[in-house]
Amino acid sequence: MKKSTWIIIGVVAVIVLWAISGYNGMVNQEETVNTAWSQVENQYQRRADLIPNLVNTVKGYAKHEENTLEGVINARAKATSIQVDVNDAESLAQYQKAQGELSQALGRLMAVAEAYPDLKANENFLQLQSQLEGTENRIATERKRFNEVAKEYNVTIRKFPNNIIAGIFGFKTKAYFEAEEGAKSAPKVEF
Repeated sequence: MKKSTWIIIGVVAVIVLWAISGYNGMVNQEETVNTAWSQVENQYQRRADLIPNLVNTVKGYAKHEENTLEGVINARAKATSIQVDVNDAESLAQYQKAQGELSQALGRLMAVAEAYPDLKANENFLQLQSQLEGTENRIATERKRFNEVAKEYNVTIRKFPNNIIAGIFGFKTKAYFEAEEGAKSAPKVEF
C-alpha cells in the first residue's frame, strides 16, 4: 500500500477513536446526571414519606386545623404525582412548583404547631420535625449537586467538537433547578 493510504487510514482511525472516546465520556456524564436526579427524587420521596406521620401527630392535637392538614395532604398528593423529564425545563419547573407548594403547606403546618404547646413538647412531633428539617437540607444539597453535574454535562455537549458527536447521537441539554418565584427579593419583616 501507498504511504498516502496509510496516512488516510491513520487519520480515520484517530477520528474514530476520538468519536468513541467523546461518546463514552458523554454517556458517563449523562449517567452521572441521572444518578444525581435519582438522589433528588429520593430525598423528595423521603419527605413525602414523613408527611403522613407528621400530619397524624398534629391531627391528634390540632383538631380545629382541618384545612391546614388537608392542604398538606393535597400538596403532597400533587407533588408525588408529577412525572419529570430532566431534559425538559418546563417539566422540571412544574415539579419544582409542586414541591414548593408542599414546602409552603408544611410551613403552615409548622406554624399551626406553634399554637399547641403540648404538641411542641410531643416526642414524636419533635423527632418528625427534626427529620423533616434534615430532609429539607438533604434536598437542597442534592439539588445543588444535580445542578453542578447537569452544568458539567451541558458544557461538555455544547463545546466544539463534542457538539458534533452530541448532535449525531441525540444528547440533549439538561434543565436546572432554579430559585423559586419571589426568592430573589428579601422577605418583608414588620414588627
